[in-house]
This record gives sequence, C-alpha cells and structure tokens, in this order.
Amino acid sequence: MPILFYLSSAVAIIATMMVITRYHPIHALLYLVVSFLAIAMVFLSLGAPFAAALEVIVYAGAIMVLFIFVVMMLNLGKETAAQEKDWLRPAVWIGPGILTLILLMEMSILLLAPPQRDVAMAVVTPRQVALSLYGEYIIAVELIGFLLTTGIVGAAHIGKQKKKSLHRFLQA
Repeated sequence: MPILFYLSSAVAIIATMMVITRYHPIHALLYLVVSFLAIAMVFLSLGAPFAAALEVIVYAGAIMVLFIFVVMMLNLGKETAAQEKDWLRPAVWIGPGILTLILLMEMSILLLAPPQRDVAMAVVTPRQVALSLYGEYIIAVELIGFLLTTGIVGAAHIGKQKKKSLHRFLQA
C-alpha cells in the first residue's frame, strides 16, 4: 500500500513544518505529537508494527509527557491562566485534529486490509531489541538518560527564576 506510505509521509512533513513555524510551545507540541504518530504510521505501512508501537509508546507517549511537563514548568506566572484559555480555543485543535483523523483513517485501512506479503521481512522480537539496546548500545542509552535528566534540571532552574528575561529578538 504505497499510497498510505506517501500519505503518512506527507502528514509527517506537514506536521513537522507546523512544529517549526508555531510561536506558542503548546501548539508546536500538538503538531509534534501528530508528527510522531505519522512516523509510526509510516513504520506500520512498511510492515514494521513493533517499530510503530515503540514510536507511539516512547516518543508520542513518554517523551511528549516530558516536553509538556517542561513547558508547564517554564510558564510559571500570572499570565498562565490566560495562556491556557488561548490554547483551548478550537482554532488551535483544528489543524492537529484533521491530520490525526487522516492518520486514523489510514490505520483503519491498514488494519482491515488483507495482509500482503510481497517483501521478505525479518521478524525482530522485543527480546532482540532489548538485548541490542542493553548490550552493545548501553553507553548510548545511558547518555540519553543523562541528557534527559540534564534537560529536566535545566528547565527547573529556568522555571524558578523570578526575573523574566526575553531574548533580544523577542522583546517588543
């Protein structure tokens, strides 16, 4: 089903471009979730359901919770309630909602269609992935853990500052 692959790829590219061009961090995070889901659909359309499940669980799930947590910590102050009301407007959710509905339609087509076995595929079990990650790539896994911990500590430090300082390009 190459059409589903190309459609998922187009959704991923559009969502990623929206991540880059959004000013509000929550808007960018919504599109980033859609981008991760689109990449999972690309994996699913290529016949890699385990990689798709890992994409959804690790990136769209755990990493996005971390990002949203950091954004919430950075937006401390009196204007947070007004910002949250702006983020809940329907105009904010229409773009990610439409892209997610496209992905949902693709997934239902993929799951309901009869399986096509044109390409010989090697089955990779979760045990093989775990042995690889915690065997030869253990240094990379540990370094990523340190990097994420550093990001959380940095966000906590920035969020505790009383004085609000903007970058010189963001100052009105």
